[in-house]
Amino acid sequence: QLQLVESGGGLVQPGGSLRLSCVATGFFLDYYAIGWFRQAPGKEREGVACISSVDDNTYYVDFVKGRFSISRDNAGNTVYLHMNSLKPEDTAVYSCAADAIGYCREYVQGDGYDYWGQGTQVTDSS
Repeated sequence: QLQLVESGGGLVQPGGSLRLSCVATGFFLDYYAIGWFRQAPGKEREGVACISSVDDNTYYVDFVKGRFSISRDNAGNTVYLHMNSLKPEDTAVYSCAADAIGYCREYVQGDGYDYWGQGTQVTDSS
């Protein structure tokens, strides 16, 4: 069964940090571009970051630049989202997605991705 499973979410105070994990089963993540997306209650899904399988280039949307970083561990078939300096507005369900094309052709809305995880909740505790 091909699936993505996220973990690492939780309650966090403003200024705190979390590391989200995205683990693949049934396929190898190193052949896919992996994007992280989030959706807050009552809002549209929005992109956060993407890592290419072609050259490991990384891409970030403006509101997370300097605070979040994306990385991959091919041996562990895992992609991480390191989140620092968290803000209340970062509260959302965070999901990862895999695009078989291999490069980050789109990471703002999530169009064209082949597999999606169920998401992990990140909540401001203030």
